[in-house]
Amino acid sequence: MLTWQSSFPVASRRIGKRISPLVSFSSSSSQRSFRYGVLGAGFAGLSVAWHLLEHSTTELNVCVDILDEVGIGGGASGVSGGLLHPYSPKVKPLWRAAECWEESLRLINIAEKAIHSKELNGFIARRRGILRPGVSLKNMSVMIDNAENSLASCRIQSVNEDAARSLVPNICVPSDTAFYMPDAVNIHPQNYLEALYVACESLAKERSSVGIGERKISFHKRSIDNLLELEGEYDAVVVCLGARSTFLPELLGRLPLRTCRGITAHLHLPDNISEEFPEHSPSILSDAWLAIQNPRNLYLGSTWEWKSGNYSQHVSTEEASKAIEELLPKASAVYPGLSKWAFNGASAGLRAMPPLTGNGSLPLLGQIDDFIGQNHESKFWLFSGLGSRGLLYHAWLGKLMAQAVLSCDEDVIPSELTSWKPDLINKG
Repeated sequence: MLTWQSSFPVASRRIGKRISPLVSFSSSSSQRSFRYGVLGAGFAGLSVAWHLLEHSTTELNVCVDILDEVGIGGGASGVSGGLLHPYSPKVKPLWRAAECWEESLRLINIAEKAIHSKELNGFIARRRGILRPGVSLKNMSVMIDNAENSLASCRIQSVNEDAARSLVPNICVPSDTAFYMPDAVNIHPQNYLEALYVACESLAKERSSVGIGERKISFHKRSIDNLLELEGEYDAVVVCLGARSTFLPELLGRLPLRTCRGITAHLHLPDNISEEFPEHSPSILSDAWLAIQNPRNLYLGSTWEWKSGNYSQHVSTEEASKAIEELLPKASAVYPGLSKWAFNGASAGLRAMPPLTGNGSLPLLGQIDDFIGQNHESKFWLFSGLGSRGLLYHAWLGKLMAQAVLSCDEDVIPSELTSWKPDLINKG
């Protein structure tokens, strides 16, 4: 368990011609001021920003700038399916699932509280659970093991087809066994990320009003062509750009990441169809997933295009047609009622998929000063490769990342997440 003292070793603020204070603090000039740049406004970036504000000591003036050329949720995070649970039908058990699950739920609650009095187009968290029909012997074996060792805060119940149909009318369960996770959550990623940024703003104001030091957070719609252009602007820069990290010249060809473009289809029930998806029914996981938005709207995903370099959220008519052609048969095999739903557009994102390790596919974290070169003033860090479990991993790993940055100590991060570096530092 990590504990923090009221102060920890940090580099003193540098004074030089390349550093200009882009933010002014009202507190005494004798107080130390630190400025952090977070590149990317997705799950990783917003989590790091929140935790930098939350865990920085009250004696310091702290400014956090989030930089993203598209906007909050403009990458793969903003268009993900949003199905959150701490299990996998392929890996048993998931690495540090309990810590990741609890911290994700905490950040979701924080985001919801931040906008409770504001109007929002849709939900942040739909708490109706997730149902997974058993479709193969291999997946069933892993899910049975998961059920026997499930977390107390996210149970897995094995149910037969009749019980499954009481949850989702007319669902098909080929093996007569399905797995119901009543505590699992369906997140609206874009709403969640925007609300989490509002929470960051509120936290900065709250901490500034009660502490000695001042907190500030700002969002900048800015394109970063290379990391060295930020040299001297910040005490530390945290790269949270996901797949876009691989396009930075300092990191090009040096990260063990694969890119994968996923297409998510948006479906709705036509006005002449009265039969709706039940309000309290869970979302569905299978070879294709159904993330329920409301009784008449759902997201269907996801296709996979490996080695893609296209991180635009825009989906062409041809691309959408191919996605529907691939996804509909898979989803209809377990939910035949999908044939009544109509296509209502699609969205896409480019994921950064991490390498497979003995602990599963784990994101990449750590200090990357050696990738940038010698004698630079700023400290550089990487948090990338969230992959298909980004929503589960983002909160707890964002906390570890922020604590490592604030303490200038990479050892805060478990070695499983930094072991990717030694053989790649000198690669180029």
